[in-house]
Amino acid sequence: MAHRVTFIPGDGVGPELSEATRRVLEGTGVQFDWDVQEAGAEVIDKYGTPLPEQVLNSIRGNGVAIKGPLTTPIGTGFRSVNVALRKELDLYACLRPCKTYQGVRSRYDDIDLVVVRENHEDLYAGIEFEQGTPDAAKVIEFLNGIQEKKIRDDSGISIKPMSITGTRRIAKFAFDYARAYGRKKVTAVTKANIMKHTDGLFYAVAREVAKEYDDIEYDEYLVDNMCMQLVQKPENFDVLLLPNLYGDILSDLGAGLVGGLGVAPGANLGDRVAVFEATHGSAPKYKGQNKVNPMAMMLSGMLMLRHLDEGDAADRLERALAAVIAEGESVTYDMKPSRDDPTAVGTSQVADAVIAKLEERA
Repeated sequence: MAHRVTFIPGDGVGPELSEATRRVLEGTGVQFDWDVQEAGAEVIDKYGTPLPEQVLNSIRGNGVAIKGPLTTPIGTGFRSVNVALRKELDLYACLRPCKTYQGVRSRYDDIDLVVVRENHEDLYAGIEFEQGTPDAAKVIEFLNGIQEKKIRDDSGISIKPMSITGTRRIAKFAFDYARAYGRKKVTAVTKANIMKHTDGLFYAVAREVAKEYDDIEYDEYLVDNMCMQLVQKPENFDVLLLPNLYGDILSDLGAGLVGGLGVAPGANLGDRVAVFEATHGSAPKYKGQNKVNPMAMMLSGMLMLRHLDEGDAADRLERALAAVIAEGESVTYDMKPSRDDPTAVGTSQVADAVIAKLEERA
């Protein structure tokens, strides 16, 4: 039976990456019923918004989506189309695997860790008060009236909410993921020595959740120390559990360890819906040039296959991608020793090579 999946090509280079990914997903032999939906900056004139309601309804109905990069337009009221998707669909968990593949230019070998980031709370909750506004003045006056430490009148204010509810569900997600995929350890990362009532709460709740998973090791690191540890000994870590801001930063650090955003897949998941996507941007200057590396989105498709319980197909796709990377021939310019290497291939040619590997192993 075919899997009904919302398919959002995206904008900028998104349609090229999405088409290449669609081809390799179908090349696994898994059957799909694609529900194609338009979103992004390029559809504003058509729908009056970069995120039409029918896109959200499609994802809610199908439960699974894969999307190309989306440009966040300036002046539409959206901080980010991607953030709006997460909030509207309650995609509270961001999953970012960071894994080295032989042949990728990296200083490290044998890294295989997963960043689990809470998506809704923390400083990214979007509760801000602009410097010099009446609302900012009211907040400053109120806070100065209930504490000894005074805030300057010319300050901008951001609020950092961290709830038991939000922390518990992201912690359970991390431990459930570890158990489902044979991971051995979950490491919570905060700055709780300074942010005692927010990051401290995150630790306290994570510790309580950890007691429910006696088969999974649990430990904690402060975020500054974790940055150093990841640079020195990334092989020591397995699943990292983080609040929103630190998770965003360490996700890119992790991508850098394994070769960059070109091989960094991602997923945003909730209790009912999952959206899979490459973690890089839409790179509009490369639009239509058949140039950008599609492997991050293809690896995101691999994550989607696992989510759909198509584990064998996911394994075959990952092996095919790994083989193409290891050979180093049919890869885009960013994966060559020199970025101006004339032997670099285009987006669609990478798909051809991956499909050929899938067929070899069929």
